[in-house]
Amino acid sequence: MAVAAKAPSRPAVGDELQKIEALLGGSRVLTHRLTNALDAHELLLRGLPASALDHLVGNLAVLGKNESLEKAVGMSLRTWQRRKDAPSKPLSQDQSGRAWKFAEILAKATDIFGSQTEAEQWLERPATGLDQRRPIDLLGTPAGVELVEDHLDRLEYGVYA
Repeated sequence: MAVAAKAPSRPAVGDELQKIEALLGGSRVLTHRLTNALDAHELLLRGLPASALDHLVGNLAVLGKNESLEKAVGMSLRTWQRRKDAPSKPLSQDQSGRAWKFAEILAKATDIFGSQTEAEQWLERPATGLDQRRPIDLLGTPAGVELVEDHLDRLEYGVYA
């Protein structure tokens, strides 16, 4: 009699949304609670508030305001500083999407590694399954994002390399 291996339980979509929402400052910063993926879609179409990116970057434990993070969120440090002078102006759709995707990957990595600090450290280290490239460096392109997400899926399910 064969025994099937139990696959790790995936967080419910609502749980994932809540984790991403929290990384971006919660309903206080986003102005309303996200209940489903369509709410997130509408929010990104309008543009995230600049304060959501401030909250995300301000609560990073390991990743600082460095060049790699700039590539990941699609905004230079100088542009980010200028945005702080106009906090009411929303981010562009592209900037919003990239900030959202970074928060999504950070939330998933946090679930897999057990803490945000460990997840950030993983993003900074060369990964064997990514041809010794640092995951943070791959987040600048859609293809790189897909590679990092696939790698996280493999780690989550115990498939190495």
